Amino acid sequence: MSRMIALSVCSLKGGVGKTTVTLGLAGAALRRGVPTLVVDLDPQADATSGLDVTARRTADLAAVLDSPKRKIVDAALAPSGWADDHPGQLDVLVGSAASALRDEPDPAGKDLAALAAALRKTPEHQLVLLDCPPSLGALTRSAWASSDLALVVSDAGRFSVAAVDRALRELGEQHGAARPLGVLVNRYSPRSAEHRFRLGELRALVDGLLLEPLPERAVVQQAQGAGVPLHQLRSAAARTLSATFDALLDRVLATRA
Repeated sequence: MSRMIALSVCSLKGGVGKTTVTLGLAGAALRRGVPTLVVDLDPQADATSGLDVTARRTADLAAVLDSPKRKIVDAALAPSGWADDHPGQLDVLVGSAASALRDEPDPAGKDLAALAAALRKTPEHQLVLLDCPPSLGALTRSAWASSDLALVVSDAGRFSVAAVDRALRELGEQHGAARPLGVLVNRYSPRSAEHRFRLGELRALVDGLLLEPLPERAVVQQAQGAGVPLHQLRSAAARTLSATFDALLDRVLATRA
């Protein structure tokens, strides 16, 4: 079996679409047949909802962080509704509002180690996607400490550029943190002079880490509204955007070599 690889999908600014990116990668992995676990660290639990989790669980991410034992991890794991024909292919470590109480601004080392310990209890997954909250506290730092890679998501706005700079600096300063896979600009419009300017700003800032941006497409909202993977839609826009997520998944999986 290939070794597991863990990717933190993160941003220090809200509303840039990091959960959209997590769902896009999860859909690409499901289509590829890569056994995947999505860890929903955001207290809003949008990834849990977006992945159509309907099974009632007796535990959640907050309980796992309190006690990362196998029985607690198992109680917090639920299958995604996307994978009803593929048992075990796409699972979710379900999120909840309770995780906000674990998001300390200055966590101790043992607190950062709990999530990594929990992930070691799920060796059946080859890919782990950690959907981080839009803040820099214990939850994001735990994700970084548990991951091989970090994907920093942004949009083409002034305040997002500053958030990218801070995220990359914090990643570099946290001992044992994930290494950056790249910076991904979401909802980019090449017709916008402001977007082009901010993309150029980011390109100069991140020195080779800037990935091909994701365009603004209504099909993303259509897929999320229907509760299905983007890859399941058949429009030309869906196929184009799905191919972008496929290429991003290739980039992640290539790091296992």
